[in-house]
Amino acid sequence: MLYRQKFDTFIRIYDGEVGYIVNKSNNADRVTEGSGVAFFAVLSREPKSLAILTEELVQIFQGIDRNVLQKDIVDFFGILEDDGFVVSGETIDELDRKDRRFSYSELVPKTIRTDFTTQVQRAKKSTQKYLDEHFKDRPHLMSVQIELTSRCNERCVHCYIPHEKKINDIEPALFYDVLMQCRDMGVLNLTLSGGEPMMHKNFCDFLCKAKDYDFSINVLSNLTLLNDEIIAAMKANRLSTVQVSLYSLNPAIHDSITKLDGSFYKTRDNIIRLIENDVPLQISCPAMKQNRNCFSDVMQWAHKHKCRATTDYVMMARYDHSTDNLDNRLSLDEIWNNSPKVKYIRSLRKKDFPKCKDCEDRGFCAMCMVRNANENPKGDPLMVNEHFCRVAALNRKIVMDWKEKFQTNK
Repeated sequence: MLYRQKFDTFIRIYDGEVGYIVNKSNNADRVTEGSGVAFFAVLSREPKSLAILTEELVQIFQGIDRNVLQKDIVDFFGILEDDGFVVSGETIDELDRKDRRFSYSELVPKTIRTDFTTQVQRAKKSTQKYLDEHFKDRPHLMSVQIELTSRCNERCVHCYIPHEKKINDIEPALFYDVLMQCRDMGVLNLTLSGGEPMMHKNFCDFLCKAKDYDFSINVLSNLTLLNDEIIAAMKANRLSTVQVSLYSLNPAIHDSITKLDGSFYKTRDNIIRLIENDVPLQISCPAMKQNRNCFSDVMQWAHKHKCRATTDYVMMARYDHSTDNLDNRLSLDEIWNNSPKVKYIRSLRKKDFPKCKDCEDRGFCAMCMVRNANENPKGDPLMVNEHFCRVAALNRKIVMDWKEKFQTNK
């Protein structure tokens, strides 16, 4: 029998006494201590036979009967396989068939959660709580972001980097030195950003070296410079995700934010290219004055293409303390007075709920459009939920019965 960790599984050993394993596809993680740390340590991305694993562990657990140790190996890795961290099989081909990697063809849209099944928890406390307690007196560095270059081919109106500062590239020697330090410190997550990171001439080499050190890699990019060489490097070098900003499906609005003519078509088309190549994507669409009426279209487009998508109203001032980029920030006043959705909600009147207008239970009901929308398959806030109608009727009956009883006993 052969064993190996999955393509999207990462392992770290902390202080020689705590083992941590995580799978970036299913977002599951586990910790182990004691003998389990040694079992984590011998697990590899390269297939190992049960005989080889046994031989390696015999050197650690001297005096333990080989048959007992083999049974422990099968049991331990069997649990890890059940939980999605490991694959086993008689041949490498069987391992490859079982090691199903990220694919858009097998996903439900990541913007909609449909499965609320609780993950199997095999410990008394959560992984995060365990690690917090272990490192409480000496916080551990889990994630590092490296700015490969401050240069960028776009000039986004809300960017926190002053345009005149976008001139520097990281020296390869410095990048590789930082990478080794991150490896030695047990860092797990590595983000490569800019500026636009693909403007660095060594971008593909950097991806390859990050893979050699077995980091979970995230790339922040506008994707306008994506090409076949970079796509091949992304597929080969175990990217956990690529994060890209798409501001609108209206090319004029998107380009008005990036200040780069044609950027919409390049970004959108390259998003589709990465989807076709099964590279995990996350689309970010910050809401600002320019796209306030259409950012939701991007969310729906992402849903259609099975991409995770996020939006928020957060905008930072530039790091030179200038704040003119914040002129693009949406204010509460802007949302209240100009948002079509808010205007629509404010325009609703009792006549829009004809079922409630003459209902004898209306005085005992706190009709809520959110409750209506949440339980309606189409999210219709005007479709009155029958459950709360029955609750209102029950409330009315309780009050009327009490009043009748009170009057009788008076």
